[in-house]
Amino acid sequence: MGVPQHRRSKSRNRQRRATQKLELVSFGPCPQCREPKMPHHVCPSCGFYRDREAGKKAE
Repeated sequence: MGVPQHRRSKSRNRQRRATQKLELVSFGPCPQCREPKMPHHVCPSCGFYRDREAGKKAE
């Protein structure tokens, strides 16, 4: 098993971990029904994707 050659300082660890954060998912309005939907996904309320019906409507 490998053994670290040098000890990482608290500052180095904290700098690395500062970039490991969760990002919020952006929602945009569906052009068909104006309900919020995730980009590049079928709208869960009307079932449209890019002006075409592509999925089931949520009931």
